[in-house]
Amino acid sequence: MSPRITLAVASRVLVQVRRDRRTAAMLLLLPGLLMTVLWWVYDDVRGDVFDQIGPALLAIFPFFVMFLVTSVTTLRERSSGTLERLLAMPMGRLDFLLGYALAFGLLAALQSVLAVGLSVGVLGLEVQGPIWLLALVAVVDAILGTALGLCVSAFAQTEFQAVQFMPAVVVPQILLCGLLVPREQMPAVLEAISNVLPLSYAVDAMQQLVATEETGEVWRNVAVVVAFALGVLGLGAATLRRRTP
Repeated sequence: MSPRITLAVASRVLVQVRRDRRTAAMLLLLPGLLMTVLWWVYDDVRGDVFDQIGPALLAIFPFFVMFLVTSVTTLRERSSGTLERLLAMPMGRLDFLLGYALAFGLLAALQSVLAVGLSVGVLGLEVQGPIWLLALVAVVDAILGTALGLCVSAFAQTEFQAVQFMPAVVVPQILLCGLLVPREQMPAVLEAISNVLPLSYAVDAMQQLVATEETGEVWRNVAVVVAFALGVLGLGAATLRRRTP
């Protein structure tokens, strides 16, 4: 692994995204737009529904968007033959994945800061804990989506197959993360499955920051999400093929 090569890969990805204005707009603005629609839906509904489900969706939207864009972008590199040419150079598979993770991680940071700033500053999402920590959880969650997207791209052969991984990788995590029913109220089997899914810990961290100023449990959940993202990146590096089938 070479830091110089990793930074070169990250720079190349950022240049590509800057040239693709539609993808750049989707990456940076879509989570904030979805939060705005959610606030609008519940604007005239009695109770604090937006404050109840907003934190969970503030974790889900960046995760979902980064998974989709990362997996499709990486598969585009593979189908065009660019990935094979890059890996024929003196560059390791980990250099490639870390370069992609760094570039999309920077974009995820911008995306999350915009979504959190909009939700708290404009839409009035009530937060008891530090707002900067809320933004950090959103960034870590988006990086998790990036890592899963990169890992899935190692197993898929086409962009269509990458999208087909969404019902298997993303949807179960959304259903079991505590968005629909508190995790402790789920059947024991589903709660056990929820406990091994990383999105559950990101949503828990968001909900804790909204409910209390205590941050000890938040940091523990952030550590779990970071560990899972690093493990997924390692798995992606181990399974990334040098040749397109």
